[in-house]
Amino acid sequence: MGESGVPRRDKRMSLGQHLVELRKRIMIAAIGVVAGMVVAFFITDPVIWLITEPIRAIAETSDERSKVELMFTTVTSAFDLRLRMSFAIGLLLSAPIWMWQIWAFIMPGLTRKEIRYTVGFLAAAIPLFFAGCYVGLVVMPHIVELMASFVPEGAASFFDAAYYYDFVFKLLIVVGVSFVLPVFLVALNFAGIISGKAILKGWRVAVLVACIFAALATPAADVVSMLLLAGILVVLFFAAASVSLIFDRRRAKRDAALLPGDGAP
Repeated sequence: MGESGVPRRDKRMSLGQHLVELRKRIMIAAIGVVAGMVVAFFITDPVIWLITEPIRAIAETSDERSKVELMFTTVTSAFDLRLRMSFAIGLLLSAPIWMWQIWAFIMPGLTRKEIRYTVGFLAAAIPLFFAGCYVGLVVMPHIVELMASFVPEGAASFFDAAYYYDFVFKLLIVVGVSFVLPVFLVALNFAGIISGKAILKGWRVAVLVACIFAALATPAADVVSMLLLAGILVVLFFAAASVSLIFDRRRAKRDAALLPGDGAP
């Protein structure tokens, strides 16, 4: 089979067969997610202990007049929180299963070149996402401590458990996605939507956005964390621009080679 535009498997399937295949893949993925949730339900205690470390640190440094505690407002809120955490963690634990089901469903319709590009993007995006989540986890205690410092003396700070979990979860997702954005820039370049020069021309805006994002995600007093986060985002942006420029140069050489020469008949 050719590499340019021919799928790897020329297997004709009817619409009904595609739907049966899709249903099978969805069922396997759902079973994997449920199994991951069951396992995750029993490991929520260490996760809760990890994300509530800033609360314990603040409580240790606070006096008796300014208490800091995690609060469950309803009878079932503790159980509801564990269910929500189980779903998020179970989705992560079962990722190899449901990602493989998605891949197995769409792979027969892709060319070999498209498969290589997709694998390359995933190989870059997944580690970057988890690296961003780790950075968010490192930065999160500083944000909590900074916000707690605005509580007036003599007042008590009670963190609603569901709201606190949403805050931590969304922070990790936002920082993780911000680390993956350069991969999307390269993907847009592959698709011919934006050139490497156009990406590079926006470096001033990219640096400004990175600095603003880092300033918002880190406490004002922690300049080192702000510069570190902004520096990582700027480096990732320039890496995406460099990769796009290299692909543009290769594409231009390939297009020039396909044109007939001056002496061609």
